[in-house]
Amino acid sequence: MRTHRITQAAVAAVLLASTVLVPPALAATPSAPPAAGARAAVRAAVPFTAATVRRAADGGHTLSWSSAAGSVSVTAVTSPDATTGTLVGTAPGTGSLTVPAKTLPGTGRWYFRLTPDSGSPLVVADRSLGIESARNFRDIGGYRTTDGHWVRSGLVYRSNKLDSLTDAEQQRLLSQRLTLDVDLRNAMERHDDPDRLPAGVTYQVADVVSLSHGIRFHDSALMTLAEAIAAGLFSGSSDLGQSIGYPFMVNFVGADYAFRDLVTAVATNTSGATVFHCSAGKDRTGWGTAVLLTLLGVPRDTVEADFLASNEYTGNPKAVELSWLRAAFAEVDHLYGDFDSYVREGLKLDDATVATLRAKMLTD
Repeated sequence: MRTHRITQAAVAAVLLASTVLVPPALAATPSAPPAAGARAAVRAAVPFTAATVRRAADGGHTLSWSSAAGSVSVTAVTSPDATTGTLVGTAPGTGSLTVPAKTLPGTGRWYFRLTPDSGSPLVVADRSLGIESARNFRDIGGYRTTDGHWVRSGLVYRSNKLDSLTDAEQQRLLSQRLTLDVDLRNAMERHDDPDRLPAGVTYQVADVVSLSHGIRFHDSALMTLAEAIAAGLFSGSSDLGQSIGYPFMVNFVGADYAFRDLVTAVATNTSGATVFHCSAGKDRTGWGTAVLLTLLGVPRDTVEADFLASNEYTGNPKAVELSWLRAAFAEVDHLYGDFDSYVREGLKLDDATVATLRAKMLTD
């Protein structure tokens, strides 16, 4: 795709009017749906069509699930890979279970292995790790894809900045086998609030607004700016800066490099879990998560729900608005026609990397 350079004056206009390059807080798509026979095979192999876990403030857990199984046994485990642990109950194939507080030790993170009387087990967990200094630190796993797979829990986390981790919080991250931290923030943010990481965690920068690749856009920056303002006004956006910033995460060439590096880092980290973050963990991190989940085949409504969950985790009901995320997806469609083309032509991710990501992140 042909890219555009703009004059310094135009860049200044963009910077003054929006948060494109310095935000304030700041996949190939799945193939065509499988044929009926293939869909039936997927359903047979993956009995769970829904599963959630919520951890209460007192340390108890409430689980619910849906499946075609006759019964499901629930085992609490301390690792997503563990096959043995503490049996906490059995319930119908579509059912729920409450694990009262103090049933399990209060330290650490508990995963729950759902084992149906027929079919494959599924491991799920509450998304939050309870990191008080990084409240938007949460697992991107536990979502079902359009073809019936599940995104593995305990492998990839999204977060806000990690500059205030306590010693205990650092140990909690190490207990989850965290080995890689990908920082999406700009140079000033990284300088002012450097990540505080435990020894053994590799630090990688994937600066979404870096100018190291020049000031280039896939389409006219001024036209994108005007269209974003108009769309923001039409949608009733409470923050036009954000309405502008999201399309530019797709239009700005420098952002392509950052999000490609993020996806590649997640796909190729074979030593443990990965966390990626910006400052508030909702905008640059929000789009990065949307890219990853869409690449894995998670349906759009689920991707949107994960995005909006920042309002809950940050404690700010206006942290993000759905129109912002949709503006980024609309820019993808405008520039490339579809998400698959964005992945190939914009992010320049090859088939091998996408296949590696899916093999790593998806389970039956």
